[in-house]
Amino acid sequence: MKKIWNEFKEFAVKGNAVDLAVGVIVGAAFTGIINSLVKDVIMPPISLLTGGLDFSNKFVILRAAKDGSTAFNTPADAAKAGAITWNYGNFVTLLINFLIVAGAVFLLVRAINKLRKPAEEKEPDKKDCPECAMKIPFKAARCPYCTTELSETAAR
Repeated sequence: MKKIWNEFKEFAVKGNAVDLAVGVIVGAAFTGIINSLVKDVIMPPISLLTGGLDFSNKFVILRAAKDGSTAFNTPADAAKAGAITWNYGNFVTLLINFLIVAGAVFLLVRAINKLRKPAEEKEPDKKDCPECAMKIPFKAARCPYCTTELSETAAR
């Protein structure tokens, strides 16, 4: 049992597990922000442009309620009365949420990648010996491994 506990502690304190936990927590908070962005900022202008269209309450009645009624304002009202509905408006809203989240994550990753400086390629300070293929300093006149004399043409 102690071995399993030690393995778990090692896993839990590894950078990857902690990074994942932080990512999930930030992602949950980010989801709330995106939901508010879609519901409170993006959808009202779309609703205005489409004449008051509210996607979240769009549905089609597949089977009427038990009492035969088919006139409902929301999918919740229809479900309460026993009607079976196809709630495509919820799907449209969630699709818009997904596209915004995907776009935001793309822009975030893109910005982070731009901030990272690519590793500068430094000029090599060693060359291969033509005889033994060992790495030796450029200025070496003789290979320290095989003692081959190096000509000027082999210097670079």
